[in-house]
Amino acid sequence: MRLAYFDCFAGITGGMALAALVHAGADLDRVTESVAWVPSAGFDIEREPVDTLGIAALRLHVQARADTVIRTYASIRATLEEAPLSDRVRWASQRAFRLLAEADARVQSREVDLVTFHESGDIDPILGIVGTTVALEDLGVNRVFASPIPTGLGMARTDHGMVPIPSPVVVSLLQGAPTYSRGIPVDLVTPLGAALMAALAEGYGDMPMMRTEVAGYGAGTLRLDFPHVLRVVIGTEERAASGAARPAEGLVLLLAPLPVDPPEARSVVEDVLAEGALDAWASPAFRAGGDIAALVQVIVHAENAESVLAVLRRHGSGEVRMAPLRDLPPA
Repeated sequence: MRLAYFDCFAGITGGMALAALVHAGADLDRVTESVAWVPSAGFDIEREPVDTLGIAALRLHVQARADTVIRTYASIRATLEEAPLSDRVRWASQRAFRLLAEADARVQSREVDLVTFHESGDIDPILGIVGTTVALEDLGVNRVFASPIPTGLGMARTDHGMVPIPSPVVVSLLQGAPTYSRGIPVDLVTPLGAALMAALAEGYGDMPMMRTEVAGYGAGTLRLDFPHVLRVVIGTEERAASGAARPAEGLVLLLAPLPVDPPEARSVVEDVLAEGALDAWASPAFRAGGDIAALVQVIVHAENAESVLAVLRRHGSGEVRMAPLRDLPPA
């Protein structure tokens, strides 16, 4: 499998994520075409190679022509349903927008379908989310991981007045993800960047074991004492030497690729939970050849692993990876 690891040492925005993937070799023309169906007045993207404190990176400039359309989450969801996208790109994009809208709705105490994004009337949120998932697909990435997410501190001025850093929406989106403060009064993570990580990343921590092929650097716009870039490392999964197939005690993590449409994986998750799994979730699997797939991850007591494995195989999973939860490399 091909992996992507986002090293977010300087934070993350939607533009930085897309720029990093393009810098790593994703086809920008394909990315641009992927959002050509959006009913808007049009936009242009310009590449700018930059040197950021000694690191060669790519910055993308998006120039959107005047557009008075205010897009709600309901309208974006409906548009994505009809868009000419692959199933895996559509599913991942819908997930990112849904997480972003739900976080915004919680913060503002409003209906999810009525949420409008801060870039309303702009192409930025659609390009950032759909463009990033298209770029991952273009690079043949199957699985996504990320480093812990750094944030700033203090207050920032927005269209809604002064808000704390990180913003309430970012805090909501990154629940469960490891975060830390860099101790500087700047906003390092945007809601769009947080939504991408919440939707795409299977896990956070050190870089998983992989054979690196290429790295890309997406430049932000802040002037900091460290390079304001997002690094993405692309490579192939490298498996550790096999040991005992199953621990005698403790918890295990099962990783099962399934040949189903990701939304259909919900029933698989329900079945393994009914079989005794402690936790289970599904994420999109970016598989070569365009096959629709989901990756189901299950945490289960070792003594119940065999019965859960039987459920996964009944749903069509081929090779299921299993490892003691305590022995897994950070990912």
